[in-house]
Amino acid sequence: MTPQPTLVIGGTGKTGRRVVARLRERGVPTRAASRSGETRFDWEDRATWKAALDGVGAVYIVPLDTVPSRTPALVEQAVAGGVTRLVLLSARGADVPGYFGPAFDGGPHVEGERAVRASGVAWTILRPGWFAQNFSEGAFRDEVIAGELALFAGDGAASFVDAEDIAEVAVAALTGPGHEGQIYELSGPRALTVDDCLAEIGRATGHRARYVPLDEAAYRAHLISQGAPEDSVATWADALKPIRTSQEAPVLDGVVRALGRPPRDFADFARAEAAAGAWRV
Repeated sequence: MTPQPTLVIGGTGKTGRRVVARLRERGVPTRAASRSGETRFDWEDRATWKAALDGVGAVYIVPLDTVPSRTPALVEQAVAGGVTRLVLLSARGADVPGYFGPAFDGGPHVEGERAVRASGVAWTILRPGWFAQNFSEGAFRDEVIAGELALFAGDGAASFVDAEDIAEVAVAALTGPGHEGQIYELSGPRALTVDDCLAEIGRATGHRARYVPLDEAAYRAHLISQGAPEDSVATWADALKPIRTSQEAPVLDGVVRALGRPPRDFADFARAEAAAGAWRV
């Protein structure tokens, strides 16, 4: 009998493409689904959901970050179609009121978690903090390359988590026993300030970017000067709150619990990304 495929929603994103690669290395039939992926899936177009879900046995869900959440409707359709395992990418602090700023109050993660837990099938929830990859392929990369990173983060610290670790935990939950009903809080092995992170990247690349801490007004003006839509400016400022207040600093045990090993250190991440040319001009 041919095993049922696993659907990876967000299959071209930071964690999704890594999950796809690991599943395929294991020989697991896998559908990489996104608006631009091999299998078309658009959170905004429910007509695309049926074909993506058809015949799959497990789903890795990278939710759309909007309110109200679309995750409950997807979970209902997936379970009705025969899916027996769900792994949801949530966020650190999703269950803590006020963890982020007001732009995130009543955000979609709580709704998604509630739907997965009430689904009646095997489920696992991943709650990672800020990704290390924001420095190498995300929002901070261009400024790191330019030599100056300006953020509304003060001297706060975070235990940045490597997306490689998130993907490995997701694959373990999608393919192996013992992860059902688990909520994995995911972090790196130590807390670093933004300046600490830039120092590690500098050691790996020989190119040390300067950190410029901004107040909220200056940061909003900075984002707008870079062409950010005005309706996203408050969201970014509020998203940085857990770093600014060091709420992201505590080291969590999810990687150890799920994989039996410590999470990858930011220094190892920086060396690997530098070797791969992440900050090469």
